[in-house]
Amino acid sequence: MRRLKEVATHRFREKASVFLTELHPARDAAERAAVLALLRKRDFDATHHCSAWREGVPVSAFGADDDGEPSGTAGRPMLAVLEGAEATDLIAVCIRWYGGTRLGTGGLVRAYTEGVQGALAEADARGAWEEVRILRIGEVQVPSAQAHLPFALLGAFPEASVLEQTFDEDSARLRFECPPDLVPALDHAWRERSRGGLIRWE
Repeated sequence: MRRLKEVATHRFREKASVFLTELHPARDAAERAAVLALLRKRDFDATHHCSAWREGVPVSAFGADDDGEPSGTAGRPMLAVLEGAEATDLIAVCIRWYGGTRLGTGGLVRAYTEGVQGALAEADARGAWEEVRILRIGEVQVPSAQAHLPFALLGAFPEASVLEQTFDEDSARLRFECPPDLVPALDHAWRERSRGGLIRWE
């Protein structure tokens, strides 16, 4: 998964309509609203300001808006391109100035798809991305006398890293993080090592 670091744009003309797509870093609703407000004010003469966005690592929220275009012809195709690019914490806004020639539903889908693809290509060319790792957080609890066991388990999985260990009167808790694809292997290994114990995943 990757996160945008700077604005990227793509502009083209399709049957007299002008399309300008901009990708902006945006990590929450307030930042997305600010981007949309800025672009609506700047390009007040445009016919549409369609948008799509994704938020979180892993992605916890997403959305799309056709802004007056026929339902499903703008925002949804834009969102599909962002999903395919594994991009997050950004908003894509495609601004259209209608030129008088109707594109039809298929033409609109192609145009809004092309707009986001072009902006993504520009971001790629400029190296405007940072890779982000999706990690799961797990916790195991053992009797205090066995506090070493979770460390022995994680020692066999170099991609897992300890976050903290805490103790109460008679038990020890260890929290750690790891890539999602390690979850099944860790679950299995911990059940065997602890004779039936479970990892609690967040």
